[in-house]
Amino acid sequence: MDQYEGLPGGIGVSRLTVYDWPAADGLRGGTPHLHLTCSEGYAVTGGRGAVQTLTTAGFRQTPLTPGALVWFTPGTIHRLVNEGDLTINVLMQNCGLPEAGDAVLTLPPRLLADPDVYRAAVALPADATDAELADAARRRRDLALEGFTALREAAEAGDPEPLAAFHRAAVALVRPLAARWRERWRAGAAAAAEATAAQLDRVERADAGYLAGATVRAEQPAARGRFGMCGRLDVYDVA
Repeated sequence: MDQYEGLPGGIGVSRLTVYDWPAADGLRGGTPHLHLTCSEGYAVTGGRGAVQTLTTAGFRQTPLTPGALVWFTPGTIHRLVNEGDLTINVLMQNCGLPEAGDAVLTLPPRLLADPDVYRAAVALPADATDAELADAARRRRDLALEGFTALREAAEAGDPEPLAAFHRAAVALVRPLAARWRERWRAGAAAAAEATAAQLDRVERADAGYLAGATVRAEQPAARGRFGMCGRLDVYDVA
């Protein structure tokens, strides 16, 4: 393959308007979760807020203001906090994997042990009104915040086991999806890297022929205002 026609590096992109729903702790924002195989980046375009993160290194809060660029690796539990009209361009590694299930919400442990119980807790209803979808998204956000708060409190008390247990539960939940994820990765990020390798080979041979296959592509959002984990999403079909 000499050309890869997806976004650079096989990434995905969406425009996010972060939820402004108040939570039990008085903050407004989205649903805490982690990704298993995808790094995530934020390019902040408007408003202000923060991203709260929890890893084995501890809890951290990073301010988000226009122009900020923040990113984190798989395993980082993250929660967006909206302090006023926070909008973000979200960059996701491995286009297609997050949409195929590469995210686990920090639900309480009682909801993580069984895949069917977990899926029922995080699913949004089909053929629902906008208000019904909002209610369901807010309920799952509050459940995830309950679990996130417990994980944070344990970590700050010096007890690493609850976070380790959540990691184990997350891997167990998504393990059946790994083979399908691998196929998406091969068609996306891996194919993008292979195209670069092929182009380098041809440059070293002084072979310019592949440049004749250059293409241009432009997209408008394929869907607008979709209820996501952290807010309302404008999503693009860039695979």
